[in-house]
Amino acid sequence: MRFVYLLLAAGCLLVVPVCAQTQSPHRDVDLNRFLQDLFPVQTEGIDYQSVFDALAQLHTNPLDLNTATRDELAAMYLLSERQLNNLLTYRADNGNLLSVNELQSIPDFDLPTIRRLLPFVIVADNARLLGGLPTPTDNYLIVRYEQILEEQKGFSDATPDKNGKLPTRYVGGSGQWYARYRYSRPRAFSLGLTLEKDPGEVLSWQPSAARYGADYVSFHAQVQNRGRWRNLLLGDYQVQTGQGLVLSAGFVLGKSAEAIQTVRRPTLGARPYTSLTEYGYLRGATATYALHPAFDLTILTARNRRDANTATGKGDEGTIATSLLTSGLHRTSSELDDHASLLETNLGGHLLYHNRHQIQLGLTVLHTMFDKTYRKRDLPYNQFEFTGKQNFVVGLHGGYVWHNLNLFAEVARSAGSQTNSGGMGGVAGVLASLTRRLDLSVVLRHYDRNFHSFYGNGFSEGSRTINESGAYTGIKYSVYRRLTVGGFLDIYRFPWLKYLVDKPSRGFDYILQSTYTPNRQTTFYAVYHEEHKQKNRPGSKTSPKEVVGTTRRSIALNAEYSPWHSVTLRSRAQVGSFAYRRQAASTGFTLVQDITVERGRLSLSGRLALFGTDSYDSRQYVYERDVLYAFSFPAYFNRGIRHYVLAQYTLNRHLDIWVRWARTDLTNQETVGSDLDQINAPHKSEVKVQARWRF
Repeated sequence: MRFVYLLLAAGCLLVVPVCAQTQSPHRDVDLNRFLQDLFPVQTEGIDYQSVFDALAQLHTNPLDLNTATRDELAAMYLLSERQLNNLLTYRADNGNLLSVNELQSIPDFDLPTIRRLLPFVIVADNARLLGGLPTPTDNYLIVRYEQILEEQKGFSDATPDKNGKLPTRYVGGSGQWYARYRYSRPRAFSLGLTLEKDPGEVLSWQPSAARYGADYVSFHAQVQNRGRWRNLLLGDYQVQTGQGLVLSAGFVLGKSAEAIQTVRRPTLGARPYTSLTEYGYLRGATATYALHPAFDLTILTARNRRDANTATGKGDEGTIATSLLTSGLHRTSSELDDHASLLETNLGGHLLYHNRHQIQLGLTVLHTMFDKTYRKRDLPYNQFEFTGKQNFVVGLHGGYVWHNLNLFAEVARSAGSQTNSGGMGGVAGVLASLTRRLDLSVVLRHYDRNFHSFYGNGFSEGSRTINESGAYTGIKYSVYRRLTVGGFLDIYRFPWLKYLVDKPSRGFDYILQSTYTPNRQTTFYAVYHEEHKQKNRPGSKTSPKEVVGTTRRSIALNAEYSPWHSVTLRSRAQVGSFAYRRQAASTGFTLVQDITVERGRLSLSGRLALFGTDSYDSRQYVYERDVLYAFSFPAYFNRGIRHYVLAQYTLNRHLDIWVRWARTDLTNQETVGSDLDQINAPHKSEVKVQARWRF
């Protein structure tokens, strides 16, 4: 019977062009477009750059359908609980898949789902080299250069003021350089090196100041599945365990138009860190060993130099750290003073029990130590923030899959060297494929105001897992094969003060969305998002400041269609508003037209966007197509026009070239940007060139 399925799948190749990826490299994908479908409207509290970087890592290291765990498959957020169960059942009953095409033989795997999966999955072969290691699927070097054509204030000539003092200027050149080398095969091994210099930074070799040529240097070496050693990793890495209350990394989406799969965090273990985000990773070593087929033990150690603001402490404290910096920018003398000013050491471990993908239990511990006392500024909303030199977090997580129900939970406790620690955090939820058409998700969470977890990122409304309680419900219904509707409702409260919120507050938000796909060449969707929160009223003179309700609304309408072969058009209209209670709303809109033309070795794409907003509060976010593995998600505000052109040309099987030119013209401003990034002209032009050599 299985061979009959394979023959049918082969016959479907005229319908969906999927080829066995053991014979050729997986095809490139427009990752920005993929994320735009997941985030049709912007939401606060999501680190879009980290999400994009994790997605890019998944694209460069696709999952082997024959060896990927349930959590690894779930981490793509493309498969429902029913589809996950059917894939694992098919694999158990029939053995390894012979080709990606065989997905068409699995119940509930429709062609749109398979097409979305293709860039992120393979069926591996058994070719070997280097003493038993399999041959690499990726062996490439990427080099990229970016430049803003207009002169920014930070790069202009400096003239002394009347006191003879020179104003602040950037210390380096205006160009941005980036290089990445990768040699890897999924679930086998990976070697990687990433270098970057941001605009305004300098190239320098000062090991004593933790500077090694490029301002940002990231590296890793990893070996997997060598006997009982499931994972050995040296260099930069992240670890994802449980629901992310202690250790969180990777493709963490949170709330989005995908209302079901994204609310659960999968246990992925340690993964190489290849992002350009210069914080949130561990630098050291980690190893995972199989004590038993059902028991895995992971240990980790790391030693990071963190950027931090410093000040003189009280009494004999000496120098203290008052905030951790996350920009990764070192362009001025003050930014250079904060570079690598705090030494952080981490020791931790994770013990995991897993039983045939049905039961999962895990224990996670992490001990973080600083070489200086860390204490935030003495402000009311910081009263319960971490203070001291040491923090210890322990978490217990579990999961159970029963038919098409996936139950999950984690509870954790922190304990620091000062009395303001000792908080609890907890999250519990369920994903359910109730029928073939109806999916449901429910998540409850509570994080004490003194729960401190530096590498945690549990499901939440805020950007951190602290000072929050909430209840979330998501639903997705397939009216029929071509039409789906869905959305979520999330209700939350913050028991203590927050930045710009001078009293305990509460709020809620919801999304309603619908997608209609009349044929393979055409897709329409509509998304409505409304959010109610409380914030300090601007201009309030009271102490504490008056806290009032705010309302943010946005709607996005999108149409994608292919009128001719190799030509794709994408039209988008979105409007939004933001208002404080009893004040006039700030409104904004964006009209966007995209076009992509594929002709042999050449790919051309472009955009023309018209936008207008009353203020920054009503800014509009729209994803832009960019060079491979580059992220572009600018905020459109003020009034003007933005357009870009992107060209990719494949010279041969080794070399690909990308060139991108973008320009923003404002009609209501004489300058663009502010402070040292200000341009004394109503326009901003950007050029980007990238080359990839595949060995």
